Amino acid sequence: MRQNLILMAATSTLFLAACGSGPTVKPTPPVQQATVSTARMAEANLAPASASLVSGRLALVPEAGGVHITGVIGGLPRGQQAAFHVHEKGDCSAMDATSAGGHFNPTAQSHGRASAGAHHAGDMDNLQVNSDGVVHVDVHLRGVTLGGGAANDIAGRALVVHAGADDYRSQPAGNAGARVACAVIRVVR
Repeated sequence: MRQNLILMAATSTLFLAACGSGPTVKPTPPVQQATVSTARMAEANLAPASASLVSGRLALVPEAGGVHITGVIGGLPRGQQAAFHVHEKGDCSAMDATSAGGHFNPTAQSHGRASAGAHHAGDMDNLQVNSDGVVHVDVHLRGVTLGGGAANDIAGRALVVHAGADDYRSQPAGNAGARVACAVIRVVR
């Protein structure tokens, strides 16, 4: 009986020591997203990339729950769709705009369609090009801010137009083809 008590005491001591050893791991809190933009407006002047003739001018204005993007893009294939995304880096210096990095994705989501299900913060639905090769942009990008430096802030990042439509399935970028125009999102003071 005494041996059983000693064995139980030793086992309990080892168990408690094992539970208390090593660093304490605290769960990582979810990324907090700001809900208020600090900028009143930003602009993005799209310049051609990948030897295209695509260009345009866009205005970005904060709205409840996100940012409203309006403007005109021209030089696209008539009657087709073109993918349109916010990319992580505000750098359009590479001839093919690869310097803009991947899609803006501060919450580590899978790529998808902005209007349905999980998606990157920078994912937007395809743009429909009219018969003149022009798109009149009117997009509500939800879950992002404009200015302030929060994890979901798109100021200083890049807007990129792709040669083809986003399939909303292929990972990590939707198989939308070449980057045909790029612009840095610049806050207007």
